[in-house]
Amino acid sequence: MGQFIEAKDGHLLFTRMLQPEGPSKGHIHLLHGMAEHSGRYVAFAQSLVEDGYCVSMHDHRGHGQTAEKNGAPFGFFAERDGFAQAVEDVETVTRELTNAPFLLFGHSMGSFVARRYAQLYPQRIEKLILCGTGAASPLHVAGQIVARVVAKQGGDKAPSPLLNELTSKSFNRQFAPNRTDFDWLAQNAEAVDVFMADPYCGFVSTARFYADLSDGMLLLSRMEEMRKMPNIPILLISGERDPVGQNGTGVFHVAKQLTKASKDDVQVYLVEQMRHEILNEKNRAHTIAHIKRWLRK
Repeated sequence: MGQFIEAKDGHLLFTRMLQPEGPSKGHIHLLHGMAEHSGRYVAFAQSLVEDGYCVSMHDHRGHGQTAEKNGAPFGFFAERDGFAQAVEDVETVTRELTNAPFLLFGHSMGSFVARRYAQLYPQRIEKLILCGTGAASPLHVAGQIVARVVAKQGGDKAPSPLLNELTSKSFNRQFAPNRTDFDWLAQNAEAVDVFMADPYCGFVSTARFYADLSDGMLLLSRMEEMRKMPNIPILLISGERDPVGQNGTGVFHVAKQLTKASKDDVQVYLVEQMRHEILNEKNRAHTIAHIKRWLRK
């Protein structure tokens, strides 16, 4: 099920592919989030395969088996233009797997990569699902500055506890008193424990990664860039209590931006009371069923 595909700079990208037994309804590529890996989406992918879709996914650079294979630091994209390279990796992988237009699903960080990819390669996308996404804010500008300073002082490849404190741990404080450092991910304690036990998950990313991600967020949120996206069906789906999406406020802000950018088929669905990883909550079957209904429409 897994193979390595070579990126333009020689980086090897671990890729998974699942195919239905009969004819395929279409191709869906999944983009995972920060400090995790594509293996966490295999169950979701298998559910989509049961509906007749061909599903692929890959571990971003600095994540999962891609980081391990290349001997790269976890939570580090590249020496320069890291976010742009992560976006270009999507084209490298999907072009290797299919020349036909496909559906793109991105969760959290993967949703930001997906949004930028859709801006640069609009002809490649049929439908777009943004899961656990959020809006750029003045905090991203401040974070961009802090990340660059920290990277310059401590080195690009050093994990940054400070930036982790300002992001993940600040999200977690919204759910105090906390059982773990990752309560913000899911209301489902079992899912949080599985995440923490996974050796590919929960690492502290580098300062250069945070700088790259902030750069990408601010760029893809410009109206002139959003207008480059294709006018295709777009679903924004998040937990009602997801801090990445500002408890829904940021998700609706993105939807309004997309509508302003002349996208006329934008839907928002907030899963009541759920947090960031809606595919791992106890009511995930309900969430997946909604995604499948949207795909069939």
